[in-house]
Amino acid sequence: MGRLYSAFQRHFSGAGMVLGVLFFFASLTPSLIPRSFEVQGVLGGVAFSAGYGIGVLLVATWRYLQLPSVDKGLLRLTRLVLSLISLIVIVVGLYNSTAWQNSVRGVLNMEPVDSAYPVSVIIIAILTFAFLFLLARGIIALGRAVANRLDKFLPRRVSIIAGAAVTLIVVATLANGLLIEYTFRLLDKSFAELDALHEPERPQPSIVERAGNPSSRLEWPKLGRAGREFVASGPTAADISQVTQRAAVEPIRLYAGLQVAETPDERSQLLLDELIELNAFDRAALVVVTPTGTGWVDPSAIDGLEYLYDGDTASVALQYSYLNSPLSLVFQSENGRESSQSLFRTIYRYWQKLPAGQRPKLFLHGLSLGAFNSQRSITFLDLLGDPIDGAVWSGTPFPSEKWQTITADRDAGSTQWLPVYQGGRFVRFMNQNGVPEGNTAPWGNVRIVYLQYASDAITFFDKHLLYREADWMKAPRGPDVSPLLSWYPIVSMLQLLVDMPLSDGVPMGYGHVYAPDHYLDAWLEVTGVENWSSEEIDALKVHLHSKASNADGYEYRGG
Repeated sequence: MGRLYSAFQRHFSGAGMVLGVLFFFASLTPSLIPRSFEVQGVLGGVAFSAGYGIGVLLVATWRYLQLPSVDKGLLRLTRLVLSLISLIVIVVGLYNSTAWQNSVRGVLNMEPVDSAYPVSVIIIAILTFAFLFLLARGIIALGRAVANRLDKFLPRRVSIIAGAAVTLIVVATLANGLLIEYTFRLLDKSFAELDALHEPERPQPSIVERAGNPSSRLEWPKLGRAGREFVASGPTAADISQVTQRAAVEPIRLYAGLQVAETPDERSQLLLDELIELNAFDRAALVVVTPTGTGWVDPSAIDGLEYLYDGDTASVALQYSYLNSPLSLVFQSENGRESSQSLFRTIYRYWQKLPAGQRPKLFLHGLSLGAFNSQRSITFLDLLGDPIDGAVWSGTPFPSEKWQTITADRDAGSTQWLPVYQGGRFVRFMNQNGVPEGNTAPWGNVRIVYLQYASDAITFFDKHLLYREADWMKAPRGPDVSPLLSWYPIVSMLQLLVDMPLSDGVPMGYGHVYAPDHYLDAWLEVTGVENWSSEEIDALKVHLHSKASNADGYEYRGG
């Protein structure tokens, strides 16, 4: 046993193990989205590795600066005591991990995890740490080899720094030039092939109001998977009349995939030509939709609007990528901005020329990366000169500058997760429970609604979590945030990084999955439609929720 402990001391850093244990413990605590044992195990292993690495770096820096060393006898005693404390911390953390995860699942209306959760987590965490430890050892060995070579020409301290720098440059170059670039090309090709797949259960529209119909210049095969889903899944006039018991017209839905033309401007012009041909500018409402990275348009957002206007609407969207939203944002960040600006400018300029009393209300919409790019498509001059009527932006990602500015400048006393801005005159925030108190100003001539859930990590991720607590973590918290959530340096940022891709996997009405009834409330705010009774609105919400639950138009949710 003594030999085993001595071997352990030789190969592992005591300071690294202590910090690693603390980071591992923190990673088990609740964040915004519940984690399966597989995800929690990997996160725990990564968190442990981060803490271990910081500990090793601190010790290495201490030795590099030639600071006085600790007495060996005292060091052995300290290591023994810290080892026992670390073991207790791990046991306590694993014991509480099930309750912590269930506290998140409870507020999101999800089933609790089973009792085997802690055992599975620790096994995967150990395997993850072992892999990262060996990988780091390999990189360190490379750095030492380079430093040893440089010893012939440079002082030892200089060669150590130079060796580390050369190693980091080589590893970063290989990662960026080979791994990341190759992965991007492979994913782009894979998403493009997926986009081209035809769904046998998705019939080609026959009515002229839908892109892809036999007479449309926006050809069915070129719409892409997301475009075909969008134009084929919406309600018809008959569907609307059956629910409303009123006369309805066929809603117009147009979509241009990447294959319909070479450039965003050419695609936008094709969409405008179709809108003009279909007399879309005689409709009551026209919505310019910016889709997510893969081109997906959330049916929850558009279906309800079409019912509100008895089908007297036109919706138009333009694809800008095959990749899902995170990859599109990283590798093709300007594609979304260029496409959304092109489509908005093309339609806005034509709309501007029409008499003010003889043109449709003009709205914008986007979900997730679509909200990010939709906000980038307009300037404040567009809202001052001849303003659009409003926008519904849902699940706005954290990098969105307009959202950040408005949230930061919120009225005193309002929360970060549901702000009030200038009394709600031009901008209002909504969640599952509607708008917060404090929106006392009457609506102005532009109505913008940000629909967001406090449990949406895509909206509330913050790089500053690395070293400070976010305002949304402080009381009062959102209704869908665990009361047991706490902030920990570095680890909380890692937790939110993991939460972001998991945000689409929670029940509707939480995380990044926006419910049709909440969209309907947002559109009621933005449009000012008043010819519906509260009973009719409640019945419509039930219908839309049932449709969404049956996955009509949601087969490839997200993007």
